[in-house]
Amino acid sequence: MLLRNNYEVGDNSRNVATFEYASGTSWGDNFLFFDRLESSNGDIETYGEFSPRFKIAEFEKSFVESLYVATTVEMGPTTNYLIGLGSNLKIPGFKFFKVNLYYKNNEVGDANLQTTIAWALPLGPVFYDGFIDYATGVDNTPFGDTKTQMNMTSQLKYDIAPVFNMNAKLYLGVEYVYWINKFGIDGVDEQNANLLIKYHF
Repeated sequence: MLLRNNYEVGDNSRNVATFEYASGTSWGDNFLFFDRLESSNGDIETYGEFSPRFKIAEFEKSFVESLYVATTVEMGPTTNYLIGLGSNLKIPGFKFFKVNLYYKNNEVGDANLQTTIAWALPLGPVFYDGFIDYATGVDNTPFGDTKTQMNMTSQLKYDIAPVFNMNAKLYLGVEYVYWINKFGIDGVDEQNANLLIKYHF
């Protein structure tokens, strides 16, 4: 659950409930999330992404641990399909560090390119993770051509579950969002610091 303010597109204040699922298998890995956004003005939105990756190679004693066919389906007001090449990099201290390069087939407008970086870094009792999406502009949308955009979203959180004698993790922390040209809109830059409560089950 997130409490967010200072939105640059739509209502300024929203509450966000997020469901996430992640798993690794012999054939690859996958990540799924859905956001339920409820704005102070009564607007309600649902947005989700499903991102399975299919392993094509593994390497021992290499900076690049593995390579994947990376795919994503974006599900919101429109549906977009992404396909490309993914990798896991071996960086000391990180639980994981993933880089994916995509060709993005958009339901609205021309296709474009996207790079996604995701990481997780344990820092003692604190956990720092997040992602960066960098996408080129999209031409021929109903609203005109969009600009190149970059969204960096990261979370710094502390597991308070031991205080309550819980076996599962219960994180309390902050999420910071820095978005340049949000949704490809030229000059619309967003910065948000949000309260975060996250439960693992």
